[in-house]
Amino acid sequence: MAYDYLVVGAGLTGATIARVLTDAGHRVLVVERRPHIAGNIHDAIHESGIRFHSYGPHYFRTDSDVIWSFVQRFAKFYPYAAIVKTLVDGQLENWPVTQEYLQRHIGMDWRPVFQGTPGNFEEACLAMMPARVYEKFVRGYTHKQWGKNPRILDVSLAGRFSVRKEVDPRLVLHKYQGLPRNGYTTMIQSMLRGIEVRTGCDYLQSRETLHPRHRIFFTGPIDEYFDFELGCLEYRAQQRQNVYLSECRYYQSCVQVNNPSGGTHVPLRTLEWKYLLPGSERSCTQGTLITHEIPCTPTEPDQYEYPFPDKRNAQLYACYMERAQTLGHCVFCGRLGAYKYYDMDIAIGHALHCAEQELERVSCVAGSTQH
Repeated sequence: MAYDYLVVGAGLTGATIARVLTDAGHRVLVVERRPHIAGNIHDAIHESGIRFHSYGPHYFRTDSDVIWSFVQRFAKFYPYAAIVKTLVDGQLENWPVTQEYLQRHIGMDWRPVFQGTPGNFEEACLAMMPARVYEKFVRGYTHKQWGKNPRILDVSLAGRFSVRKEVDPRLVLHKYQGLPRNGYTTMIQSMLRGIEVRTGCDYLQSRETLHPRHRIFFTGPIDEYFDFELGCLEYRAQQRQNVYLSECRYYQSCVQVNNPSGGTHVPLRTLEWKYLLPGSERSCTQGTLITHEIPCTPTEPDQYEYPFPDKRNAQLYACYMERAQTLGHCVFCGRLGAYKYYDMDIAIGHALHCAEQELERVSCVAGSTQH
């Protein structure tokens, strides 16, 4: 059977692109080398009945009416705003850091340490907060997460948080926040309805036999696509230990507790999945399920989760993109293909843009052949 498009990867980016192209009347094939769809937003039901996220917590949020309307097509969402705490000096404090904490521990006249234009992640943080707060909340956490000195990390990483003026315990303050009632895997399944999907199919091992009429959308690691010819891009991931506590109603006071202190063997964060359940289900669920996460450097591409935010990797990625632009038939997208630390809503936005650009291109080509 002839296909107009091949989408490599059945995660959020791949499913979005496949849906848009299919809705426009094109025949699309999606291949996924993992045994399941949904990529890193895959979730499952523990034997206790508690839903957990296989690759770490995914709290959906967006300020975009377009993106919110798009996901509503494929799942019913219930309101959910994550509350995250950080363990500092034996106490659980709000994350992100609030003005209230700074005034309580530093004083009313606190000032950021760094002045001028930040050149790295640490300077960007010190332009927001006093050094003592940076050391307690951010430095240790960041060093554990990435395994390197925060001074070498990119400024953009600090854009994921700020010092908050209001005392609001929610992790983010986006217009729309929620979780799909039947989970992300079911949502992706709905997005892919009517589209041929082959799981357990490694495109890189089968590329000689898979030739769509138009283009390939590749959401895997861009360096792996080119057989790592220019060198390996760096990635980070998490080792996860799930623990079910049958006699414990709640293990901690919120869904996520960050632990910036301790060595690399100490969990970076602990998640309690029961907090993600709708209230009616939470109250009647026996026991609780927690996950301890310890960051690691993955050895296999299937384990990649976070592109590494530093200058060396940005330069190497740019070299790979120069090579990619000579291909013409392949578009690289998603966290791994674009080598960007995307949140879910941003990933959807970029996927929509990629698909719409392709539809415009095909329309222009069709129009030019008719004249």
